[in-house]
Amino acid sequence: MATSEVPVTLRKVVVAIDGSKHAQNALDWYIKQVYRPTDEVILVYIPELSDLLQASRWENTVYMFDRTVVQSLLDSEQARIQKELTGFAELLQSYKVTGRVRSIVASKAGEGILQGVEEEKAEFVVVGCRGLGKIRRTFMGSVSDFVVHHSPVPVFVVRSPDDKETEKEKEKEKGKDK
Repeated sequence: MATSEVPVTLRKVVVAIDGSKHAQNALDWYIKQVYRPTDEVILVYIPELSDLLQASRWENTVYMFDRTVVQSLLDSEQARIQKELTGFAELLQSYKVTGRVRSIVASKAGEGILQGVEEEKAEFVVVGCRGLGKIRRTFMGSVSDFVVHHSPVPVFVVRSPDDKETEKEKEKEKGKDK
C-alpha cells in the first residue's frame, strides 16, 4: 500500500530585528504562532550609521578629516555591529530554530528590510510596530508602514501588547481632561 506523504517545503522567513522590545516581541510572536520546523529564519539587522556621522569627534574638524580618527570611528562602529549580530545569533539559537543573522547597510531601515526580503527570496516578512500615532507616523515615518506598502511578499506587523495598554491609558487621560 502506497502512502502519500506531503513534501516538506522550506520557507524562508525574514524577521526584522533591531534590539528593541518591539522587534523581540515580533520574533516571539512569529516563533509561537507561525513558525514551522521546516522554516529558515533570517534575522535582518539594519545598523543605524547616523551615530557614526554625528559623533562628537567631528565637532573640531572644520574641513579636513583625520584619517586615524575616521578609521577609529569605523572600527568602533564595526565592533558595535558585530556585537549586535552575535547577540542576535545567540537569541536565534535560544529558540532552537534553523536560521541565521545578517546585516544590511541601507539609508533607511524599511529599504534595507525589503532588500533582505528580495535577496533571500523570502516568502514573508515579520516586523514589529512601535504604535506611533497618526501625526507622529506622518512626520517621522514608520518602518512597518513602509514595508507593508512596498513589500513584494506578505507582511506580518506585530504590535506589542504594551502598546495597546498604553493607548487605552491615553484614551482614559483624554476622557479626564474633558
